[in-house]
Amino acid sequence: MPANFKKKKHRKHKNQNRQHVSSDGEDETGESTNKEGPPAPATEENNNKPYIVRYSDVWGRYLVAARNLKAGEKIIQVEPLAMGPWAASDPVCLGCYKRFEKGSKVIKCVGCGWRICSPTCSGLTAGGAHKTLECNPLKTHKVAQLFETSSAEQIKLMYEAIFALRCLLLKTTNPERYATLLEMEPLNELRQKISSLWKRNQEMIVRRIRDEWKFDEFSEGEIHSVCGIIEVNSFQIGQDDVHARALYPEAFYIMHDCTPNTTHTDDPKTHVLSIRLTNDLKAGDPITLSYSYTLQGTLKRRQHLFESKFFWCQCKRCSDPTEFSTNCSSLKCTKCPKGFILTTNPLDQDADWKCKSCAHTIPAKIIVQLLDRLFKELDAIDGNSIDLYEQFNAKYQNVLHHNHYLLLSTKHSLCQLYGKISGYLISEMSLQQIKQKEKICRDLLSVVDVYEPGLSRLRGVIMYELHAPIMVQIKYQSEAGQMNANQLKRMLTEVIHLLKHSSQILSFEPPGSQEYEMALAARDALQNMQA
Repeated sequence: MPANFKKKKHRKHKNQNRQHVSSDGEDETGESTNKEGPPAPATEENNNKPYIVRYSDVWGRYLVAARNLKAGEKIIQVEPLAMGPWAASDPVCLGCYKRFEKGSKVIKCVGCGWRICSPTCSGLTAGGAHKTLECNPLKTHKVAQLFETSSAEQIKLMYEAIFALRCLLLKTTNPERYATLLEMEPLNELRQKISSLWKRNQEMIVRRIRDEWKFDEFSEGEIHSVCGIIEVNSFQIGQDDVHARALYPEAFYIMHDCTPNTTHTDDPKTHVLSIRLTNDLKAGDPITLSYSYTLQGTLKRRQHLFESKFFWCQCKRCSDPTEFSTNCSSLKCTKCPKGFILTTNPLDQDADWKCKSCAHTIPAKIIVQLLDRLFKELDAIDGNSIDLYEQFNAKYQNVLHHNHYLLLSTKHSLCQLYGKISGYLISEMSLQQIKQKEKICRDLLSVVDVYEPGLSRLRGVIMYELHAPIMVQIKYQSEAGQMNANQLKRMLTEVIHLLKHSSQILSFEPPGSQEYEMALAARDALQNMQA
């Protein structure tokens, strides 16, 4: 999958069946879910915030617009309650969460003895999480000594347990934060029924914290609840090589939808979370975000949501076999020339798949096996190999719909590689390659306009990437005398439109991020065109 695939997602559930609440405020039975229930204190007063917390018997608490809201409006900006390394993370600095480069010098914290990137790491200040939470307790319990007798895999799991320990230590160091953290749903009853998950947490986190690290002041139940809170509610955060997760107040109320109306980002230094609207909302409209990657097919997307967030999504997109006519999951039929194979019931993972033009039917098990095999082949491709991505597309263009999510993944990678790496810089690309980049960008944009319309980050990036091949073709065709005045005006108008919108969208991103740099570049390009 693309390198910027981020899983910043979370969920608040109250009902064990956890039916998805669609954006029209109805569950899949058609019954209204906007039933008033016991909201959190002061939520209806709202403190002049742009949202109201409502209650549903299906979803528990969720957010709706308190008034008419405009696209781009910031509805939440909050500091993290707690942060820690990814699940099964490689060893990272406990200050900045960056992995250690292979062969780099080993530097240890003078307090607890755990490895750090540098004594001057900005995340290791006296007021940082490491110093205020686990450093002294880890030193007291001599946990660093366990590294000497632990395997590489065991060490990775020790880093995962750090996040849970940090949350638990808030109980005494910051009771107010701990109380806010406990407002989040751990889904213990449901998670306990998933024996493999519960057993893993028992062995890798509960037993480690209580028995190996000797923090027996925390009960097994407390630790399991914290594990659930992290699994259900955490956001993946950070830029590039930062491997961290965080829990945030307020944001965990937002319900999921596979066509969300918000986008979110965290500040690369403070990790303050900002959530903005991508579309206009009317008062009372649900506020939604996606806990999954939107450029992924329904079968895999729903499975991921169940495995990571413990619910089967039944939103409008998941309920439509064609995914709003994009055919993001469709395969080409091998029995008829123009047919496409789709699931007969997208809300049943085991339903047969059938051609829309003939009687050819394939069991879901075969579809899953095929998709798993193709994904492994795609995932094995070096992230900078344009040739291998192009070969994958050519190899499976007669198997998958051109909008299939596996092909969208390769197109997303190619979209950002063309013009950026040696041998494929804009000045080095042939006219045919330039046109190929344009086609790929347009293919992506046509799908993103459906799944993430408005001011979404992904849409802004693709619009910026699309402007370049159009500009190059203007130059080629103008110099060759192949363009009349109307064609030139039309193409320049589109470039200006793309630059204006990408600059507007990406200017919301934090300074220093790649997306923000694109916004500045788009702004400069516009100024140069108008000079």
